[in-house]
Amino acid sequence: MEETGPGEVRAIDKVADLGRDIGEYIKHQRNSAKISLRQLSKLAGVSNPYLSQIERGLRKPSAEILQQIAKGLRISAEALYVQAGILDVPAGGPVVDAVRSADELTERQKQVLLDIYESFRRENANQSTVEGSDVDDQTESRTPPTRSESA
Repeated sequence: MEETGPGEVRAIDKVADLGRDIGEYIKHQRNSAKISLRQLSKLAGVSNPYLSQIERGLRKPSAEILQQIAKGLRISAEALYVQAGILDVPAGGPVVDAVRSADELTERQKQVLLDIYESFRRENANQSTVEGSDVDDQTESRTPPTRSESA
């Protein structure tokens, strides 16, 4: 049997940790959604024993299986891919980081918020704003006059 160096052992340990992490994450999402293992297995089209092994970190699911599980949990497949180490964590920022770290939101809610935020950013990037633009004029016209102005 071939000896492995310290770097190789660490790489193997990292892969094992990823399997456990994704399993724990799936279990947490399933419990948050109040779905039984059996229900998720039906929704995802994955056998009950296989899903149980994934949750316990004994199996590392493929991207296709993760997509099926995400569909069953009604969360984004991207969230599972990131958790499984298949995708890198997307670039953030204060708003994105805050949404992603909000434990009280489901993955689906987080994704919807991030999609809306991104659409606003794209929309604003496409509009060239000039100082003294229509937006400023509209804001001023909606502001009620002060007492000194109305007298």
